[in-house]
Amino acid sequence: MKKSARTFDVDALWALDRIGEPSLSPDGAQAVAGVTRHSMETNKAQSSLWLFSTLGGEPRRLTEAGEKDGNPQWSPRGDLIAFTAKRWQVDEQAGMKDEEAQLYVIAPDGGEARRVGQVPTGVEAFKWFPDGRRIAFVSWVWPDRKAAGQAQALKASMARKETAYVTEEALYRFWDHHIPMGRVPHLHVMDIDSGRAHDLFEGTAWELDRAEPDANDFDIAPDGRRIAFAFDPAAEKKLDNRHALAEIDVRTRQVQALLQDADWDFGAPRYSHGGAHLAFLASHQALGHNRPNQLAVLDQQGRWAVFSEDWDHEVAAPLRWAADDQSLLFAAEDRGRRHLWQFGLGDRLAEPIFEGGHVGSFALAADFVVLNHDSVQFPPRLSVLGEDGLRHMEALNDARLAAHAFGRHEEVAITGARGDAVQMWLIYPPGFDAKKKWPVMQLIHGGPHTAFGDSWHWRWNHQVFAAQGYVVACVNYHGSSSFGFEFLDSITGHWGEYELQDIEAGTDWLLKKPWVAAKRIAAAGGSYGGYMAVWMNGHVKPGRYQAYVCHAGCFDWQAMFADDAYAWHRKELGAAWWDDPAKVAAQSPHAFAKHFRTPTLVIHGALDYRVPDAQGLAYYNTLKSLGVPARLVWFPDENHWVLKARNSRLWYGEFFAWLKKYTS
Repeated sequence: MKKSARTFDVDALWALDRIGEPSLSPDGAQAVAGVTRHSMETNKAQSSLWLFSTLGGEPRRLTEAGEKDGNPQWSPRGDLIAFTAKRWQVDEQAGMKDEEAQLYVIAPDGGEARRVGQVPTGVEAFKWFPDGRRIAFVSWVWPDRKAAGQAQALKASMARKETAYVTEEALYRFWDHHIPMGRVPHLHVMDIDSGRAHDLFEGTAWELDRAEPDANDFDIAPDGRRIAFAFDPAAEKKLDNRHALAEIDVRTRQVQALLQDADWDFGAPRYSHGGAHLAFLASHQALGHNRPNQLAVLDQQGRWAVFSEDWDHEVAAPLRWAADDQSLLFAAEDRGRRHLWQFGLGDRLAEPIFEGGHVGSFALAADFVVLNHDSVQFPPRLSVLGEDGLRHMEALNDARLAAHAFGRHEEVAITGARGDAVQMWLIYPPGFDAKKKWPVMQLIHGGPHTAFGDSWHWRWNHQVFAAQGYVVACVNYHGSSSFGFEFLDSITGHWGEYELQDIEAGTDWLLKKPWVAAKRIAAAGGSYGGYMAVWMNGHVKPGRYQAYVCHAGCFDWQAMFADDAYAWHRKELGAAWWDDPAKVAAQSPHAFAKHFRTPTLVIHGALDYRVPDAQGLAYYNTLKSLGVPARLVWFPDENHWVLKARNSRLWYGEFFAWLKKYTS
């Protein structure tokens, strides 16, 4: 380790630039992406647009005036870049701030950004029409009001003195926000020159998915005449409903159902360049709620087929057709990594054209492929993929990163539950010396159907943990994604069992290493990882782990019915709590409270609707009632994560202080 290197800590983490998803110019020569910079001093963030050359040259900041300029998309004609923002608009009388995010355009060579029209209910996800003269966008509207009445409805809603949220809907909140009361997401079209917009779904029952609809939920045909979109055909909207595909004629607003099957969930439609085929994601839900999204294609005669059914991977949106329409590009996980793949429709073979690390997003134009990718060793960066390999396009964070020492990482295979091979990642402290004794942190991922991989985490950062002198161990236990469907689905109906065996196998492996301090081992996890931290407190002999950290952890599966994803509980646990209370209780950590002995730091946010904060408070209160050493960190203004810089600094401070108290 360099003597001059500084410890990579929470302040260094938040000082880094955060680069967003890229969009390429039509000729592929330049990419635009949002860059977010946080200030620990002001506890605020500013996002602006930057231009990056795929041919070489220094990046250039494109926007300065906005606080949250985001979602940039290059015009098909190359003359404009569109983005969403809330900005101050100054007229002859006074200044006025956008109440809702609006669409802005700016020329790639700079100048002032121009707001395109004014949509009372705001502009969210959008896409350019192929002619470069219009965009299609999502806006949450009052479905019983025509366009002229939307502004009045918004004004009345903002002037409302009552604070109650009143609903009869099954889906009314999602992660950290309530679904806008009385509103639904509609597709709109806006003319760039005039700013005039119209609601394609006005006066109809059509709507997009209510759970954060984005630009992957719809696509515009190459001729600009049709838009394909995914929708929930059920009368009662729920998170676990199965979606169908439809197509709307932009001129007549006539909607035609394209594909609906009660056994399948469809989404992320994407037209081929020729317009004759529609690629999409298809999940065979009748075979199980954890079935992966697969690559499927629909033709103009209504015939469709799944092409990746023999490829045991989860295909992720967005889907992008190759220039010849014979293959598609997409990202997919594979054994704890996320690659960019090209899937040939003829031979039905997937080939990784870039292997992560972690591919967060990508853009494709002309002969250029630009990646936003990261690793345990570096935060998201932009690179262009060429015949001569990968070329780094920017160095925004390079100088800051060079000032710090980072620990190496590796993956090892352990024998876990059922005798299966299980992956465990290790991140070593900078300057690791195998002749010394080191404390260990078992870091348990959430999900449960996600995976720890070779990726950069902005909230639970492996390098920040390792820099404090811990060997960080991350077990991809049974249930984790990227190891095939059977491995992922194997924990259904008996949560905690295989996962604990796998984590314990990882700890056993570590305890055999001469460099492990056997009495300085802790375990920490968030969300499902928090559930496992509680589960371990009730199932692992006290003394094996000196301390636990439970962030946003599930404690009581009956009380968890207050969350936003309650419809999944009976599927994952194998029963509803009222039908088989014993089966549910057998998977619920609170049922084993009498065994709690290990000191625990409990962290929770009041705005967490995926794991409501009553879960953390009940766990903390239980520990205090049992006389178990415990400490509570409760954030009134944070959600499932910790997203504010100063709160994150406090989070890391409490985290490390707690572990130091019990592992030093």
